[in-house]
Amino acid sequence: MEGPSFVAKARTAFNSAAAKAERVFTDLKFDLDSDKLSSKKFKNDSLTNEGEYKSFHEVKRFRWKPSNLGTKQEWQERFRNIGIGRKGVEDSEEVEISIMAVPFYDENIYLLNMKNDTEAKLLEVIPSVDDLNTINTKNIPPTSVIKQLTVAIEAGKKFERLKDLLASFETSSPSKEKAGLSFSAVKSLVIREKEDKLAFGFGDDERVLALIRALFDADEKFLQRKLVSDSNGCTPNISFVKDIHGAPPQSFVVKLSEVIGSFRSLSKMALFWCRVVTELRRFWSEERHLPGIPVNEIPDLNSCLLYQQLQVINCCLSRKRQQHIAAESFASEMMEASSNVKESDISMGTKSVSSALYARVKSRELVLRQGANQQLENLTMLETDEPIYTPITQEGPLLTEDLIREAEELVLRTGSVGAGCSRLLSDMQAFKAANPGCVLEDFVRWHSPPDWIEDEAEPSNEVTSRRGQLSSRMQKEGNLWRELWETSKPVPAIKQTPLYYEDLQVEGILNFFENIPVTDLFQQLFLSLLGLGFLISEDKLSADENLSKLFYECKRYVVATCQRNVWNHKLDELCQVYETVETMLTSPEEVIQTLQAEETAMQENGSPTGSELKPKNNPQVDGPPSIDESDLTVA
Repeated sequence: MEGPSFVAKARTAFNSAAAKAERVFTDLKFDLDSDKLSSKKFKNDSLTNEGEYKSFHEVKRFRWKPSNLGTKQEWQERFRNIGIGRKGVEDSEEVEISIMAVPFYDENIYLLNMKNDTEAKLLEVIPSVDDLNTINTKNIPPTSVIKQLTVAIEAGKKFERLKDLLASFETSSPSKEKAGLSFSAVKSLVIREKEDKLAFGFGDDERVLALIRALFDADEKFLQRKLVSDSNGCTPNISFVKDIHGAPPQSFVVKLSEVIGSFRSLSKMALFWCRVVTELRRFWSEERHLPGIPVNEIPDLNSCLLYQQLQVINCCLSRKRQQHIAAESFASEMMEASSNVKESDISMGTKSVSSALYARVKSRELVLRQGANQQLENLTMLETDEPIYTPITQEGPLLTEDLIREAEELVLRTGSVGAGCSRLLSDMQAFKAANPGCVLEDFVRWHSPPDWIEDEAEPSNEVTSRRGQLSSRMQKEGNLWRELWETSKPVPAIKQTPLYYEDLQVEGILNFFENIPVTDLFQQLFLSLLGLGFLISEDKLSADENLSKLFYECKRYVVATCQRNVWNHKLDELCQVYETVETMLTSPEEVIQTLQAEETAMQENGSPTGSELKPKNNPQVDGPPSIDESDLTVA
């Protein structure tokens, strides 16, 4: 005979469990009804004597002794806890009951409360414009901001590019990761989950938009600090910023550094940078210059790469405007020339024309000058004796330090100098268009004067001798200049193929910003803000006899450390030095007392003091004291 089937066993187990559950709920209902009746009876009966009350109390206490009533109390408590979401009562005696009393509800309600607390705290990580203006502009940037940037640098080492960092926020699923983790791990996941939800609408947050408006408003005095300027309006001691490869004070990069460092979440710092890049794109599309960046200067290679790239954006915008003006001016000049002088009159020489518009070639015909800028004094063409005009030439490429490095590597790898040849050919074409009838020697006299050797001749009335010859390198067979000259045609710069495409260059920079290496971004922001702090401090501490020596020791340590390639491994030391400088500004008496105590202790121990080791320098006269490699330690 076959045993019971699996289905039959399952049905039997299910019926048994259902029967047990029914008995439990029946007992519960009976006990609840009993409670109601006894309570009602207790209220209605007036117990007038103590004996009756004791008898009633003993009966009631005896009635609550049975174990099944204890089970009822236990289930009542569990149901009550389930209803309000608190932890159930644990039973260590019975295995089945202890399993049902797993602290599931307690953990969930705790995590729920923690979510709410986290949300309230995360709302505080977005700084406001007023807070930044009122707190930070009076002093140097706080150490907390510097430290937050160092935290971002360390955290960014886990990611190669910004998109990798952003992807880590999007692809992670805290709800899926909770299973099987410890409570502390679940807690961190809950916090991250709340951060992700708040980050979803981060770019539209009113406080974020206010920060963006303040950063990009040229008239806004946002984070504007008063720095000492010389008679020329320049900030002294600016060399410190260049030594550490930071950004000029009051620049857009420095203000951006302070804003991003004021966030207390790596995700918010990254998202705010993305919002800044979006605004950079909008400014470029609307042809608006960026505030806090020179409008028409070549990249400053002594500043950080981020500042150089923003310089390129502004400079490209200025060039586009200049090209538009040049095109209109060229068209206007051509129309004026054609309307003032008829072609028949020019060929017959019956009209007196301006040399600024026309040049007489060797055949004595008048040819229109195109793209002429201004006349060179005392310099005429060798064959026609017509005045030489400087041409309007194309602007060269705007090279940042990374592009220069790439160009050098290309030359070393291939031996090609094509970019230089293109620029030279463009200049030759523009020169020919502005000076009809010119020869190579005329171009060399303007473009490379050292390659024109004048003949020794008797003094004459001529201011500049027209007799001479090209240098030996120019006369060599196969000379590149001569080959390019023979192939070049008279084409004004406005009609030439562009040597540099501003739109493509800026688009490349903005694309780079969207996927910038994380550590590179935060390192540049860190150095820029560090430089501002020391510039402000030097204005206040350099004249203090008690603190200037310590300040210059801190300054020299920072310079020596940042000029090494491994400075990012000494972030903690740099933060300690910066915090020391901040303490010198906020609590100078405390620092002076500490220095005096150390000096006294050294004298009592018989150790030579700093004044005995080397003479005191006057920073105002002798400059900062010298420093040795062995001195580069942080107390």
